[in-house]
Amino acid sequence: MSYIYLDHAATTPMHPEVIEEMTRYMREHFGNASSVHRVGREAKHYLNQARDRIAARLHCQPNEIVFTSGGTESDNMALFGAVSYERDRSGKNHIITSQIEHHAILHTCAQLERMGMEVTYVPVDATGRVDVADIEAAIRPETLLISIMYGNNEVGTVQPIREIGTLARARGIRFHVDAVQALGACLFDVSELPVDLMSFSSHKINGPQGVGALYMARSTTVDPLLFGGSQERKRRSGTENIAGILGFAKAVELATDSLDDKIHTTSHLRSTMFQLLQSQLGTERVVLNGHPTECLPHILNVSLLGAPTETMLMNLDMEGIAAASGSACTSGSLETSHVLQAMHLSDEVLQSAVRFSFGLGNTIKDVEFTVQKIATILSRMRK
Repeated sequence: MSYIYLDHAATTPMHPEVIEEMTRYMREHFGNASSVHRVGREAKHYLNQARDRIAARLHCQPNEIVFTSGGTESDNMALFGAVSYERDRSGKNHIITSQIEHHAILHTCAQLERMGMEVTYVPVDATGRVDVADIEAAIRPETLLISIMYGNNEVGTVQPIREIGTLARARGIRFHVDAVQALGACLFDVSELPVDLMSFSSHKINGPQGVGALYMARSTTVDPLLFGGSQERKRRSGTENIAGILGFAKAVELATDSLDDKIHTTSHLRSTMFQLLQSQLGTERVVLNGHPTECLPHILNVSLLGAPTETMLMNLDMEGIAAASGSACTSGSLETSHVLQAMHLSDEVLQSAVRFSFGLGNTIKDVEFTVQKIATILSRMRK
């Protein structure tokens, strides 16, 4: 039985050209980029080349890119690093974030609170969108950082990043954006966004797992999270995963080369699936979770009323279809999504929400087949 993968927001299959680039490097090179001999210098050359390639596509300077092990480390580095650097110098001790951030942000903030920081978690509306006025109202003289995600990983809602960044700049507050889901899904230029720190992850754009990056504007300094060697201009110690970084660079190039096509394709899959679900099941049984227009093109979160989430996911998996209940970091548990709870949705909607996310390899036939199976499953459940 062929398997239909509709969980690209969790992770994506590696693109064949990414695998080819990585394996070619691993066959021919193995050096440590910190070594001064020829083998090390060759490794350093490829590391610099990958940094240049990614910077060119993000529209920033190469020295503004710090390679990490992924989005979680990038988020941790941004928050812990900014707090450590700023609090020691200014005495400020307040962070603003939202209630629907990824757990890489929320759990980091919880740890910072245990360390004496104060955190304001601004609410969102029923579509999962932050109100800039709420952020402005939360600002204090001791606020040192605002951290808001670009697009939500569960419901796909895109936040007013430019407006928040403009506010942060006017108040002299650092602004961090978790853009893990936005890279390869939205068109943006970091050089013209009012953003100081931005997190990225390779495995969300058909690159390898275990590689990511943190964009740090030249005017921004944070204390390192890891200590050891002098890699990444002393900002992130540890021998670089050059094969993975090269794969990441190739994935960024592929994602940005075909971005318009990808946005069109995934948006079409998303809208087609929602329309088919409504026509097959009835509009009264299908609820869209998230903003109807300000949204990532590849994420569709819907509540299929009358069908408990876990029951639906289990039945879909038995039919050869992969979907999710929310964040990949928590979808293995039975906990209700903190994102949907923050949107103050009804219990019926909360308990029947499923996330479908589209990407490389998905077709309209996949969507049609999935909707047919959902209709069959619901019919079987009612009987």
